[in-house]
Amino acid sequence: MSSTGTGTATESALGYEQARDELIDVVRRLEAGGTSLEESLALWERGEELAKVCRRWLDGARARLDAALAERGEGVEEDGGE
Repeated sequence: MSSTGTGTATESALGYEQARDELIDVVRRLEAGGTSLEESLALWERGEELAKVCRRWLDGARARLDAALAERGEGVEEDGGE
């Protein structure tokens, strides 16, 4: 998979697990060091894109869960309230 391109086309084609796994790889590469400043910046930017993809998937999953619970008449309590 190429990390070049428009971003939005790549992002919309990535599933959550793919984006998460690639993000883990990006973080490992950044933590390992040994890359040039330019490579590090490119990795950082890719990591930011991947984190956004993961966040959108998680937000969508949360919305679907909330909708399903609402259909069943069950409220979702964020703080474990009374």
